[in-house]
Amino acid sequence: MWRKMSVIFLLFVLTACSSASNNTSKTEEKVTSNKEVITVESQFGEVEIPKAPKRIMAIYLEDYLQALDVTPIMQWYHPAWGIQEHLQLDVPNFDITGSIEPLVEAQPDVIIVDGWADEKIYESFTKIAPTVRIKDEYLDDPKMVLQQVANIVGKADEAEKVIQEYEQRATTLKQELMPFKDETVAVIRVNVGENDLALFGTKNRYIGTIYETFGLTPVALASSMKEYHQILSEEYIPQLEADHIIVFPSNGDWDTKENQEAFKLLEGPLWAHVPAVQKGQVYQANRTYWQSGAILANGMKMDDIEKWFLKK
Repeated sequence: MWRKMSVIFLLFVLTACSSASNNTSKTEEKVTSNKEVITVESQFGEVEIPKAPKRIMAIYLEDYLQALDVTPIMQWYHPAWGIQEHLQLDVPNFDITGSIEPLVEAQPDVIIVDGWADEKIYESFTKIAPTVRIKDEYLDDPKMVLQQVANIVGKADEAEKVIQEYEQRATTLKQELMPFKDETVAVIRVNVGENDLALFGTKNRYIGTIYETFGLTPVALASSMKEYHQILSEEYIPQLEADHIIVFPSNGDWDTKENQEAFKLLEGPLWAHVPAVQKGQVYQANRTYWQSGAILANGMKMDDIEKWFLKK
């Protein structure tokens, strides 16, 4: 009798242990399945990323995160060009010309990059965290880029609101600029290091928006230009024939001491023949957001255009 009861007790213990083991296994499966992932498009193929990631690195795409009220863990930095000062981000810098070790230490959940990242750079980032390279077909349209970034960070609804406000404002500005339709505009960068001038074409993703979306009229050379920008020879300056000129330095700002020599390129007798100079319609622009085609940067361009053209 005693032996029979012992066998029954042993079977009960083994059954209980087996049940506990199965429950533990099921719990582990549940925890694993709760680590939700989504699949997103990338220039180099589809990528699985965490759903609604928290620690986000968006190299030179921080503007779009800001528009979605998301703060990146680090910000893009280049020793020659600095940071995107217009964003006023209070996060560590990531030097894109240096080691990727600081990015490793930052432990991002996801990394987002734009056309700057070729396949080799992209592959190096994938060793740190899931990496999404925005597809080339989206890069010329800030609204499309915003939507892609929003899909990655789980902010699709917020993106729609930002886009709606952006489109409404751009439409209004385009209507208000109709009286200037017959007046041509040139956007010029003073290349401080090279000591020359670059004219931006309509296909430039930083500047093209002011023509296509806001309704300004480019000078003939900018309109016919296939390149993003073209160096202006000194002989061409009298033929520029722009009614308005928007100009900014490649590095630093208008008060930077080292830039003063390069700014002399904007002086001299050849400029006296340009209509914009004769009319006093040469506008000094801020480098950081005029050299960006992102959504917030474009909003700041609208502020400038309203001030210069509409005297708002």
